[in-house]
Amino acid sequence: MKTHLVCPNCNSTNRVDTDKLGAELSCGSCHKPLFDKHPSSLSSIGLQAQISKSDVPVVVDFWAPWCGPCRMMAPAYEKVSQDMQGRARFVKVNTEVEQSLAAKFNIRSIPTLAVFAGGREIARQPGAMSATDLMRWVSAALLKAST
Repeated sequence: MKTHLVCPNCNSTNRVDTDKLGAELSCGSCHKPLFDKHPSSLSSIGLQAQISKSDVPVVVDFWAPWCGPCRMMAPAYEKVSQDMQGRARFVKVNTEVEQSLAAKFNIRSIPTLAVFAGGREIARQPGAMSATDLMRWVSAALLKAST
């Protein structure tokens, strides 16, 4: 079975075998990795492409560099993104740079985490979380998305 996976670098849509989502995959257009070791920082165009074209759920960390809780949670977010690679795409949106995205998604506090699947938001959680809590929350959201 094939699934659509959007490249976080060039926003091209790639068709990949679903059973290979955990493997090291490269984009057919730009040849960069489709999954990186770190969450990708996205602009509004990149986030829209991920949400609207990808069959893989997208976990978004809306954050800002001046936010203490955001910086505290960053290592946990990175760890969970590595542990769940292939099950979901983990991305970051800097709300200082992408203020229009923060407004569009009604982000009122940071950090705010949101999970998108099938082109729509399926879960949202404001506030910093530990890696354990984050893994549990994302897993529950993904389970909800698959039902």
